[in-house]
Amino acid sequence: MQSRLHHPFWNKVVTHGKSAGIEVIETALKLYYASRDEQTPKWAKRIVYGALIYFISPIDAIPDILPFAGYTDDLGTLVAAAATISAHIKEEHGVQAKAKVQEWFLVD
Repeated sequence: MQSRLHHPFWNKVVTHGKSAGIEVIETALKLYYASRDEQTPKWAKRIVYGALIYFISPIDAIPDILPFAGYTDDLGTLVAAAATISAHIKEEHGVQAKAKVQEWFLVD
């Protein structure tokens, strides 16, 4: 098993976090934390995994290197996944995501 810091999801978040933007990262983190919750149903976890795989994939509909547009497809995919499983994203997942974003980006 890969350590958390060497996992492709965490690598993408760390290396592209600032260019992706806080909204993209916070949404990805909410989904990530929901997927780690034992109470999240398997069907919802599969949707999350699909969205997170798209996020970390080097193949995108809009290349991530394009300024101002590169992460719009990633955000759309993550938001669609979050909307689909919204009943299973708990307040604690949002709190964890916000805390991690604040830690990484030093935001309020």
